[in-house]
Amino acid sequence: MVTITGVERRKNKTKNEDFNVLVLQGDPEIIFSKVTGRPYMTARKTSIPCTFNEETAKLFIGKSLPGAIERKECDAYDFLIPNTKKKVTLHHTFQYSPSPATVEEVVG
Repeated sequence: MVTITGVERRKNKTKNEDFNVLVLQGDPEIIFSKVTGRPYMTARKTSIPCTFNEETAKLFIGKSLPGAIERKECDAYDFLIPNTKKKVTLHHTFQYSPSPATVEEVVG
C-alpha cells in the first residue's frame, strides 16, 4: 500500500502549463548505511500527475492506494540532498506501480 501525503504544483517545461501531482509515500523500510553499516528507517516517495484541481486533490491526502513504489534504473543524473550542499549522482528513480510484481511473477 502507498499513502497520498501531499499535493504539489508543477510546471510542464515544454508547454509552459501548470499541473498538480499527488505525492505518494510507501511503507517504512529499514536500510543499512553504506558508510556506517548502521540501520535507519526510510520510506520511498514519488509523485504522480493527476487531473484534479488543488482543492479536490487535497481531499485525497491520507488515503491509501493499492500497489507499491518501486525502484527503476534510469540514466544518471545529479541530485542535491535537501538541507545539505552535498551533490550525488543517482542511477535510479522511484515509480508508483498499482500492481507490484510478486516474487512468483519475477521468478516464474
